[in-house]
Amino acid sequence: MNNVPEDRRQRRRLANEVQGALRDVNGHLVVLNHRVGARVSVRDADLACLDIIARYGPIGPSALAKRAGMHPATITGVIDRLERSGWVVRDRDPADRRAVVVRVLPDRGSEIFRLYSGMRASMNDICADYDAEQLAVIKDFLSRVADAGEQASDALASDAQPSGAQPSDEPADEPATADQ
Repeated sequence: MNNVPEDRRQRRRLANEVQGALRDVNGHLVVLNHRVGARVSVRDADLACLDIIARYGPIGPSALAKRAGMHPATITGVIDRLERSGWVVRDRDPADRRAVVVRVLPDRGSEIFRLYSGMRASMNDICADYDAEQLAVIKDFLSRVADAGEQASDALASDAQPSGAQPSDEPADEPATADQ
């Protein structure tokens, strides 16, 4: 007989279902973002950077690289492509005229906004099913999940191999499966 109380089992099962649902959301948003990017001829990574620039800009290339988890040299190529396509512009940083910041050109945003309109409408319909208190709990939960994701990403970045290091030829340990 199992000694784990039923409420703990149910809570663990529900927590696993929440994590599975978050994986589903992530997968569907990856596909949605890919399709939006394809419609406006923007690569997936470039679209992610465009979103960061729109949310946090004007932003310097180094800060963009850090937020996007990319190498600064890679960000230069991303910014170049976005600038050539008319999505962003480089400006002198008003705080340091030797530096540049990148900002989104507002006249192009409506193209992307329109492509996400179906998802926004669905989100509005879903949110309408919850009262203000429930929405506050959902917001708190998602904010905490986002923070956990950022912390996990930062931890992986700090564990990154030094530049030029080669991965080991040793096989990685296989993750445990449910039947082990």
